[in-house]
Amino acid sequence: MKYMLMMNTPAAGEYQIMSWPKQDIEAHIAFMMDFHKQLTASGELVDAQGLTGPSQARLVRAGKDGKPVTDGVFPESKEFLAGYWIIDVPSTARAYEIAAQASLAPGVGGAPLYLPIEVREIGVAPKT
Repeated sequence: MKYMLMMNTPAAGEYQIMSWPKQDIEAHIAFMMDFHKQLTASGELVDAQGLTGPSQARLVRAGKDGKPVTDGVFPESKEFLAGYWIIDVPSTARAYEIAAQASLAPGVGGAPLYLPIEVREIGVAPKT
């Protein structure tokens, strides 16, 4: 079963990582790298990426002529997607365990951030 784990962070508040002291940024990145290594070693990691901040996000839709029309930035959002993991695990319970581990990423002073991690199963198209 494949799942996407999405790390949602407050647009303002405790996850303003670039304003943290250098040692806290380094500890946070080290946690994420170690987490990545653990999932790779267990064979559960399919993909993982960090994303740029919301100031670089745009919504794109087709105009009447079929060409892209962009809209954004939306700074009034309460949260933004900071990154994701795609995992392949035997059960929903295991996906929740991994999400809980990711939620414990350290923040300022090493305290766990308890970030909300959205867990969604990747759908499988019906066979025709």
